[in-house]
Amino acid sequence: MKSGFVSIIGRPNVGKSTLINTIIQEKIAITSKTVQTTRNIIQGIYNEPGYQIVFMDTPGIHKPKSKLGKILNKESYSLMKDVDAVLFVIDASTGFGSGDKFIMESLKTSKVPVILVLNKIDLITNEKLLLMIGEYKNYFNFSDIVPVSAFKNDNVNRLLDVIKTYLKDDVMYFNTDMKTSSSKYFMISELVREKLFEVTIEEVPHSLTCLTSNYEEEENLIRIGVDIIVDRDSIKKIIIGRHGERLKIVGTLARKEMESMLHKKVYLELFVKTVKNWREKEKYLKELGFYEFES
Repeated sequence: MKSGFVSIIGRPNVGKSTLINTIIQEKIAITSKTVQTTRNIIQGIYNEPGYQIVFMDTPGIHKPKSKLGKILNKESYSLMKDVDAVLFVIDASTGFGSGDKFIMESLKTSKVPVILVLNKIDLITNEKLLLMIGEYKNYFNFSDIVPVSAFKNDNVNRLLDVIKTYLKDDVMYFNTDMKTSSSKYFMISELVREKLFEVTIEEVPHSLTCLTSNYEEEENLIRIGVDIIVDRDSIKKIIIGRHGERLKIVGTLARKEMESMLHKKVYLELFVKTVKNWREKEKYLKELGFYEFES
């Protein structure tokens, strides 16, 4: 039996959540084209005979513009330590950027093996891929380099084989039927947030979050309430839409996925609330699960 912990880090929107969903073969992290979709550390548990790997999907490392941004960066940096390996995921289709250099500089002091994962290789030529590998090799001494397409599940099995060589533990941390340590309440609120990303204009998701406020399970029905928290009344109006149409669409899309996840009929209520500057307020950040991390 071999087991261990692996953190997934990288700039926002490089496909970290898509990668973890592909590895676990279940949707445990929401995905979106919107930058900074992941806001909490999400554990995905991969099991196969003789192996258990606990993957931690982290918020993308970026230049913070608010207290929330600073906390998200601390979360990501905290998971560069005390793990068996770090997957540094980059978007191969966008090339070698200053954001990648910034992260690699911080990795130079790490004693943990760092595996470079060049994601989205389906969007570039083999010639460009080889050039990129050479560029990254010159900048950092990676333990391994693995090109993948998380979206198309290309070469992901090869990545798993590489990770297995770095596992040091011999204990099972979770039951083999578990795929995530995230609570159903967290998953519910994240599904609503994902659907908001899908149906609202681009600038809205940066200033909203969701919190499951009610969960009542009956014999044939689950009653769920989710608060959508925004920082301005103008955003609230956009989310609700004319005559409540946009919010209705979000609710329908989220409810369908919840019923699939919970295997029961769901009655879903959504409440949009304005909390001015919630991203700067310690109280609300803690209530929403964003805790300060020791550096």
